[in-house]
Amino acid sequence: MSAQWATLKAKLPKVPDLLTPLSKLWAAAPGPVRLLVYALLIVGAFVLPSDSIGSFMTPQSDWSAVLFYPIGVYILLAIGLNVVVGQAGLLDLGYVAFFAIGGYAMGLFGIKSHWNFWAILPVAIICSAAAGVILGAPTLRLRGDYLAIVTLGFGEIIRETANNLSFTGGPRGLSPIPFPHSIGSTWFTQYGISDTRPFYYLVVILIILVIVLVKRLERSRVGRAWSAIREDEDAAEAMGVPTFRYKLWAFAIGASIGGAAGVLFASQQISITPDNFPFLLSSYILCAVVLGGSGNLPGVILGAFLVAWLPERFRQFADYRVLIFGGALVLMMIVRPEGILPSRRRRAELAEGTGGMGSLGGGVGAAETQHVDLEV
Repeated sequence: MSAQWATLKAKLPKVPDLLTPLSKLWAAAPGPVRLLVYALLIVGAFVLPSDSIGSFMTPQSDWSAVLFYPIGVYILLAIGLNVVVGQAGLLDLGYVAFFAIGGYAMGLFGIKSHWNFWAILPVAIICSAAAGVILGAPTLRLRGDYLAIVTLGFGEIIRETANNLSFTGGPRGLSPIPFPHSIGSTWFTQYGISDTRPFYYLVVILIILVIVLVKRLERSRVGRAWSAIREDEDAAEAMGVPTFRYKLWAFAIGASIGGAAGVLFASQQISITPDNFPFLLSSYILCAVVLGGSGNLPGVILGAFLVAWLPERFRQFADYRVLIFGGALVLMMIVRPEGILPSRRRRAELAEGTGGMGSLGGGVGAAETQHVDLEV
């Protein structure tokens, strides 16, 4: 199989790596320049809902609505899943379960207890993190495809449970879910059904906060432990890293981010049903992480944007858009398996054959020996 893979890749045209010079330039950039770029990106995110941009991006859909869902929510979910898959190397196929827990927490507390959004959000985050711990405690001693199967089952259990319980509304779901209470009198904090832009700005602010949190974790002792576990769990454990504890941390943090995304989604949708949380959503978010560059935050954000935006942009192709999208993903994984914007560690792991996903990535990059610039 490895020989066939190498032959297939040899026949394909080489894709020029235009990102390596940019990566070197960014690595050499001083701090003030980086802060200026970050500021420009944030300003750009806040002007994206402009109608002039939307006329090109989604000519057949409401651009501001698409920016919130699926684009904004997918990006938030991908950042959370990247903690589990990209940083800790644990394949989670049931990530949509935490998204559902956050959504149903918003619905149940908002409808039955009459709590407001700002009180529900931290409670839902805690509930989702607790669910991550409950799932991870008995299952994180498993590895590879066994862990993937268990997490897949957990996602389906949550959806079927919501579908069969009376207090969750069963197949009819929950409605009407209250909007967030408006803050002040400015138009971008007036939440309602007529304008989705305030929800988009809210998800942008949450994405920024989550990025800051995740980057600080990545550079801390926790992030270094996740990296060691992803590269070689046995070696990390032999060196004294408490692997089970740090894997549990990864599940809890990823779950809490997914729960926060669920709260935002439910508050804007007004009503939710179990059909809003299918397994296909987990696979889309995983595709976003792998396509963009597992373990690299800018790549993950770009991958989530493309996975969410491309089907909306080519809506005129009807059912064929899914076929085209799937074919593009397959071609991308053949030509550039490390993703669009991979981290240098991810590229090194692919060259060594570990694939950057623990034991599941073994052999991905071993079919071909290639030069990897570790100074990117």
